[in-house]
Amino acid sequence: MRHLDRQKLVLNMAKSEQITLMEPMLPSPTSGELQDLGVELSEKSAHLAGMIHPTVQLSIGELVRSVNCYYSNLIEGHDTHPRDIDRALKGDFSAEPKKRDLQLEAKAHILLQEKIDTQEIEKKKSIAFIKWLHKEFCKHLPDDLLWVENPDTKEKIRVEPGKFRESDVAVGRHIPPRAENISDFLKRFEDAYDPNKLGRMDRLVAAAASHHRLLWIHPFIDGNGRVARLYSHAYLKIIGIGRSLWSVSRGLARNAEEYKTRLDAADAPRQGDLDGRGSLSQKGLEDFCVFFLNICIDQVDFMESLLKPAELIRRVEIYTGEEVRAKRLPKGSFPLLREALLAGEFERGKATSLTGYKDRQARTVLKELLEKGLLTSRNVKGPVRLGFPIDIVERWFPSLYP
Repeated sequence: MRHLDRQKLVLNMAKSEQITLMEPMLPSPTSGELQDLGVELSEKSAHLAGMIHPTVQLSIGELVRSVNCYYSNLIEGHDTHPRDIDRALKGDFSAEPKKRDLQLEAKAHILLQEKIDTQEIEKKKSIAFIKWLHKEFCKHLPDDLLWVENPDTKEKIRVEPGKFRESDVAVGRHIPPRAENISDFLKRFEDAYDPNKLGRMDRLVAAAASHHRLLWIHPFIDGNGRVARLYSHAYLKIIGIGRSLWSVSRGLARNAEEYKTRLDAADAPRQGDLDGRGSLSQKGLEDFCVFFLNICIDQVDFMESLLKPAELIRRVEIYTGEEVRAKRLPKGSFPLLREALLAGEFERGKATSLTGYKDRQARTVLKELLEKGLLTSRNVKGPVRLGFPIDIVERWFPSLYP
């Protein structure tokens, strides 16, 4: 990202920016391909949610938040190991400053996504919500990650949480709107992508188109990529398609070069009379929307392959059998884990009938599974549900991480 002084901008841009510079907001008319992708995503997302007990979804959501964080940071060039993310969530931070900063960054991301996943966000207006996302993420960052450098002047600029940029910038070949016009462009953004004003199919396309247009506006001096991906996660949730069971960031990171290429193509000006009637390329925007929805479908398919109950139970049984033989888990562990997976949760007193052991021995098995994080509970006497500690992720959910 380059910062541009006023004279350079005057040479490159008209004195008065028009909101129409951001048009079209949606590919119009919506192509048959986009409609088909929207239907496919809607159906597959609903099917995935229907496969998993709602209580189990809570535990999976905690895992997927870490996955989303890992891959979103990876797109930004920050490769924070999943184990370091897990340690950060437990308050165990590295003594090495750079590694500790990345752990704090990861924790900030996960805490924010947890709020998105668990709080009512539908009533937030887009501009306020976008500011809130940036503020909630940045306010938990260490000071060293709140500074950016102007590559031209080497000036250090502090990132103010939730505050729109006050300088003009260039992002690669793209020159975003001038700082004083950000609010005007975001008002158009808010109006165009308001789910209450869109039909069911247009909402799905808007989930993709809004991702690009938010990055095109580039409202903050730094943190725009993460905010855009969190915004998309929230938007998908609002329109009833997104779930805490899958991560769009995983798909974008695994296709990072195409992601950047598609974003760049959607920045392009209209390419002749057959390329829509807006200032920007309609084909570029449509191609990005096709790419984005395909990524979503791919990640739903991937998580469905991991979460098919019969297959997941089989992997849990194989893992548990090996751990029992190695004397790292007590006999009787698998029936408790299977019950938690199928029933969502169970009362502690049920451990006796599930294991076939006497009360004391059954409580010992239950206690060890709780200590290892394979089972978890809201309180010391409440029902227990599945937990997914980092040690079992590769065994139960192969290829979730690289």
